Formats: sequence, structure tokens, C-alpha cells
Amino acid sequence: MNYDILKKNFEKHGFHTAYFETGEEAASYIKEMVKGKTVALGGSVTLQEIKLNEALDGECALTWHWLEPGAETLKKAKQAEIYICSANGVSETGEIVNIDGTGNRVSMTIYGPQKVYYLVGRNKISPDMHSALMRAKNVAAPKNALRLNRKTPCAANGGDRCYDCDSPERICRATVIQDRPCNGVEAEVVFINEDLGY
Repeated sequence: MNYDILKKNFEKHGFHTAYFETGEEAASYIKEMVKGKTVALGGSVTLQEIKLNEALDGECALTWHWLEPGAETLKKAKQAEIYICSANGVSETGEIVNIDGTGNRVSMTIYGPQKVYYLVGRNKISPDMHSALMRAKNVAAPKNALRLNRKTPCAANGGDRCYDCDSPERICRATVIQDRPCNGVEAEVVFINEDLGY
């Protein structure tokens, strides 16, 4: 991971950036940044792996639909001041790619909260936007479909690649490529020098 290039290109696009060697260090940083705020977490294996929900316990008013599934939790998350998630793909040229099935995660990254934090492991970084998109479609999404036990060709084949299926259980329903933070939303990409999530 070349943080100097990432920092230059993301900051040129209006994102703030931070860098940490470990997920534990990143979780400690986030804990300090969100104290006393209302915070929602997006569905994320990365956040789960670094135990972010445990780090934030008691530090903020936390909502996470992985802990409390259901429509009410998703509605509550929309009111959060801060939204934290990961990304399915990130380019060295300064773009973030996310694919979503329900739309709650991608919608929160572009409208609603005052600030969005993206926690990104080194394995999610690609040279350019096209390769970040291909990574999101052919690595992250199939592995997530497999994790969720979806009846899709990608899950049936061990999460090997996207088959651009028409399954009713398809999780790839909305793809957002974020070039810049949207108006009114501050965004920070927190790079972590570990392989995290899908």
C-alpha cells in the first residue's frame, strides 16, 4: 500500500484520509472521533474483524443492524450523525466502489449523516476505478453472497466470481462509485495496512 499516493489522490478529491498499521489502532482512532455522537455501522466484515462495535460500546449511541436486525434498526440508523462502513473496492486514483442489495449502506454514504468513515484494508485497493469496480463485482460481492447463503450462481460456485445473475436473491442491486464526497457530507477514508474483509 502506497499511502502517499492514496492520500494525495483522495484528498485532491475532497476526502480526508488517515493511515494505521493495524485494525486495532484504527478502531481506537474511530472511538476517539465519535465519542458522544450518534453512530450507525454498515454491514461490514471489516468492522466485525476489527471488533469496532466492541470498541465503541459505551462511547457513543450505536446502531448496527447486524446486532439488531430489522426495519426499525435501519430507520434508526438513518438518523445517525456518523456512519461507518468499509468499501468493496477502492482505487489508488481516489474513487470508492460499493455494491449493495438493500441500499441502506450505499444510501448512507451519499446522503444523511454529517460524516462518513470508510475503513479500508490494503486488500481492497486497486490501481484504478475500473479495476476497483471489477474487484467489487468479482471478489467482494460473490464472497458476501456466499457468506449470506444466497441462492445465486456466485455462491453456488464458492464465491468465485460474478455471473451477473437474475436470481431473486442477488445481492448486487445498486452499485455506487463515489468520486467525491457528496455536498453536505464530510468523508474520511481510513486506510489499514492489513487484509480485512472481502
